[in-house]
Amino acid sequence: MNARPPAAFLNTAKVLSQVSTRWDDDIVGQLADYIAIPAKSPLFDPDWAEHGFIDRVVRYAAAWVEAQQVAGLTLEVIRLPGRTPVLFFELAASAGSSGQAVSGQTVLMYGHLDKQPEFTGWRSDLGPWSPKYQDGKLYGRGGADDGYAIYAAIAAIQAIKTQQVAHPRVVGLVETCEESGSYDLLPYIDALRTRLGAVGLVICLDSGAGNYDQLWLTNSLRGMASGVLKVEVLTEGVHSGDASGLVPSSFRILRHLLDRLEDSATGQLLPSQFHCLVPPERLTQARATAAILGEQIYKRFPWAHADCGGAAQSMLPTTTDPLQALLNRTWQPTLSVTGVEGMPDLQNAGNVLRPYTAFKLSLRLPPLIDAATAVAQLKILLEDNAPYQAKVTFDHAAGASGWNAPATAGWFEQAATAASQSCFGAPCGHIGQGGTIPLMNMLSQGFPKAQMMVCGVLGPNSNAHGPNEFLHVPYAKKLTAAVAQVIAAAARAE
Repeated sequence: MNARPPAAFLNTAKVLSQVSTRWDDDIVGQLADYIAIPAKSPLFDPDWAEHGFIDRVVRYAAAWVEAQQVAGLTLEVIRLPGRTPVLFFELAASAGSSGQAVSGQTVLMYGHLDKQPEFTGWRSDLGPWSPKYQDGKLYGRGGADDGYAIYAAIAAIQAIKTQQVAHPRVVGLVETCEESGSYDLLPYIDALRTRLGAVGLVICLDSGAGNYDQLWLTNSLRGMASGVLKVEVLTEGVHSGDASGLVPSSFRILRHLLDRLEDSATGQLLPSQFHCLVPPERLTQARATAAILGEQIYKRFPWAHADCGGAAQSMLPTTTDPLQALLNRTWQPTLSVTGVEGMPDLQNAGNVLRPYTAFKLSLRLPPLIDAATAVAQLKILLEDNAPYQAKVTFDHAAGASGWNAPATAGWFEQAATAASQSCFGAPCGHIGQGGTIPLMNMLSQGFPKAQMMVCGVLGPNSNAHGPNEFLHVPYAKKLTAAVAQVIAAAARAE
């Protein structure tokens, strides 16, 4: 069954005006305070409980929600023993001033408050924990990824309440372990399963946008297999002049092992088990998105430039074909080395043959590949038959499966299209994301009939996880209004 477009229920101009004022007068300041707190995810701060930063951002967010005094909304900070806390809020369905029947389905809103670590390379006037609001962009770690989510969710609900528009039952789940793979989340979902109810729509505010000109819905997410590959050849470092040529370099052995996994000339992952076919619907959507974004798909990255005879020459991408570029970052497996151990910095690098080299590997997996299986296969691939019988280990391994969106219901397609047109003046776009949100696969399995509105503010150059991360506030305002419209439309979904 189809629902009427949300514009028939909400006054779009009033929604945009209300949420814009709330962002300008309150939310930007709240997020600036949030950015200043180094609430790093447990993977990057094992002593998070003692440091108290995660607890602090949870307390601040909870206090803000309670201060909004949204009629009928209750909020609770839930803490399971030994696990990071979650925020859970609940709002009963309302027929609004119309008195019409409301769908019995529940809308589940999701976000997280934990952050990635600092990283290097920030502009001299910026820093991960030093918020700065400039030209509509709020710089600092975590504002866009995705501390804004809880504030945007409540602002969207407030807009609906102000206009006395019918809305379905809404629950919210805000975790603090997402950047560590959400390993604490499943126990909370199990503990809250009866309170979550019959979820018919999930609104995940932890994703990206192809541009800042329209509403973007994520239709797929890659999975991830990660771990530390370590090669040991000696018990201590020795003079390189004495040992080189006889003692194999740990770095060379590590390179050899990676050759089993990746063609270094092209970046192509060699084992077939890490690949899958792209579903026809996703290929069709990718073609449409490639036509919208064109060369900006690859030009948006901060490419390095080389000096070639006095002329600057830009680094080249793996492909300049927009469609292939989209598929490469959403449906192809790709290896990245995200950390190194066993190498001194350049200033302290003497003529020593090092005893070991360790790489932290991040293998992005296509959405349909099972991560647990991939992690097990990766460990065998890298550890077996080590050259020179070197000591090779692949430890601290972890994985999170990707996600492919379910078939789109008629009411949801109409609602998203209408929300994008009314809030942005442009049609809704569909795009796959190369990152991983472990929750989405969990929720798709737990609520197989639910529609999935996976969206977010991580558009071009927002640079989540890297230096100079920013939240595009004008886009966040329109996204908040669009979310409000989709929630209102869900009140009549069948």
